[in-house]
Amino acid sequence: MYDQLHSHLGRITQDRQQNLLSGGKIGLEKESLRVDSEGKISQQPHPSSLGSALTNPYITTDYSEALLELITPPIRGISATLEFLEKIHQFVYGQLKHESLWGASMPCVIDGESSIPIADYGPSNLGMMKTVYRRGLGYRYGKMMQVIAGIHFNYSLPDPFWPYYSEFFPGPVSKREFIDDRYFALTRNLQRYGWLIYYLFGASPAICKSFVNGQPGTLQQFDATTYYLPHATSLRLGDIGYNNKIESEIGIKACYDSLDSYIQCLTHAIETSCPKYERIGVKVAGEYRQLNTNFLQIENEYYSTVRPKQPSVNNEKPVHALRQRGVQYIELRSLDLDLFEPLGISNGQLHFLEAFMIFCLLQESPRIDAAERQTIDSNEINTAHHGRDPALKLMQGQKQVPLQGWGQEILHEMQAICEVLDEANSCSDYGAALRQQTAVMQEAALTPSARILHEMRTTEEGFFEMASRHSKIHQTRICEHVLSSQDTEFFTDAVQQSLQRQLRIEASDTVSFDEFLEKYFQETLPEKAVTA
Repeated sequence: MYDQLHSHLGRITQDRQQNLLSGGKIGLEKESLRVDSEGKISQQPHPSSLGSALTNPYITTDYSEALLELITPPIRGISATLEFLEKIHQFVYGQLKHESLWGASMPCVIDGESSIPIADYGPSNLGMMKTVYRRGLGYRYGKMMQVIAGIHFNYSLPDPFWPYYSEFFPGPVSKREFIDDRYFALTRNLQRYGWLIYYLFGASPAICKSFVNGQPGTLQQFDATTYYLPHATSLRLGDIGYNNKIESEIGIKACYDSLDSYIQCLTHAIETSCPKYERIGVKVAGEYRQLNTNFLQIENEYYSTVRPKQPSVNNEKPVHALRQRGVQYIELRSLDLDLFEPLGISNGQLHFLEAFMIFCLLQESPRIDAAERQTIDSNEINTAHHGRDPALKLMQGQKQVPLQGWGQEILHEMQAICEVLDEANSCSDYGAALRQQTAVMQEAALTPSARILHEMRTTEEGFFEMASRHSKIHQTRICEHVLSSQDTEFFTDAVQQSLQRQLRIEASDTVSFDEFLEKYFQETLPEKAVTA
């Protein structure tokens, strides 16, 4: 089952090319709600001292005006990545007035959808497009789901790795075509084995009752304020949060066979009107409710736990960027915020994730047919809801296997990868991270989800009380370290530059918003540019 993995890793070791697996770039995108002194979603606008949410590359907002998104650039080295993320936190905390950052993925107490302010990006056409897109999400799916927070792990292999690795797959393809093909192979395996991330790092087994308006559905009552599931790992990724149910309802499912098939699926979705969304309307009483009535307003509306990415340039459509320049990195989107970590993610977790990415790259990755697609969805939702149930079995091919047994098998196969990465980086961090997660796989009580429920029982706290307490502890710990004057100047300059860029964007508008949207959506997919 792991023949290709063993063969490829053995060849890399025999050729003494372990260093080619070291030095991949990592970026993090961490979402966190701003909450007031009572722990409620902030009703204050995005602080001007954090710059323009439209143009600041490090500090922006996601769906809500109160949902901050803190972004690290692609960096070589996990320690450097975490250090940058910590500095952003320090700067942000220094600008907040009587507010803090919510440390959990599932939101705090919500006083109805009216208490969730949609992000405002200013009066420019580009800013209005971002706001109207979010308004459309609210009409289509409701605002509640849009204030769930997560942390995205972005990863790319080192550039020198690709010419060497292409020798493993002889054939008349260009360098770019080879890289695209291998990144899509990685993507398929991240989906096949993605349930493992839910189990190991899921940290949302309980929610505030206000999130579901007191309607529990299949959830159980933990106490007067909290619902939960006894063996849940990530309700964020279950039926009440981000999941594949919406895809089934509207009949849209991306194909990951290749870059071309992926682009074709998304292009169809962003160009085909959906009767369900036609009933919402587009421009009603002079106000835009959504960008259009298509299955997806834009590509970003397609939720997936994994995305092949290429940064857009000059408001370019994401599918156009992929067509023109191919895949630059992979975005893993299934990570809950770790409530026990001040930054929402740990050093050990990042080392494990990098090794897991390489495991998924080197492992054989056949195309995903309809039957396997259903299996993947089933494994993910069962792990989200019941991952810590010792009786839970997942579908591995045509057979049912215990989750823990399959997980231990995967972690065993990752051992050689971690040894190679430790040798290449002259460290022991990857092996230590693997040992830690092996213990978690063997003992469900060590998972973040189990630890959260155990602490809630021990302290007799509901979800809100526990999450609020940890959020305040994180703020105190992060603020213990004062941001240096040099780093303060760096982020202050970024703030000022972002405000100036927003003004320039607003001043450069020469057409109405109607004309701007029409031109944007009329742009057709360019011919594929293939590089040697």
